[in-house]
Amino acid sequence: MPSVARMRCQRGCITLDMLFGALVFGIVGAAIGYYLGTVASMAIATAVGLAFGFLIGLLGGRRFFISIVCGALLGAGLAWFISGTSAVPLGAASGGAIGGFLGVQMGMLLELWQQRKGSPTVPPPASDNESLR
Repeated sequence: MPSVARMRCQRGCITLDMLFGALVFGIVGAAIGYYLGTVASMAIATAVGLAFGFLIGLLGGRRFFISIVCGALLGAGLAWFISGTSAVPLGAASGGAIGGFLGVQMGMLLELWQQRKGSPTVPPPASDNESLR
């Protein structure tokens, strides 16, 4: 079912999901570019992150973005705890990538669980060799 914001928008409207996605992916791209060490790599990674985030937001990936933010925060905190402030950008970028992966996997498992929960349980058909007593 489409979200309320998407139902109100006409063709060509920018939704909150698109802006949120561009923000999240832009920050993750900037962190990856910062780790690579040059201004050009930071600008390119940020631009690619903005584009991907905008397109995924167009498809409505809000849960995916939230899992990336949680992963980035946990990765940055863990990197800061283990290695100090110099490793925070790398930890945030890696945590965001892993958080996104786990978010997709959890989303697929939740959909599968809901499908199984909603379908009636039907016993498997008897084979030809078994007699129905």
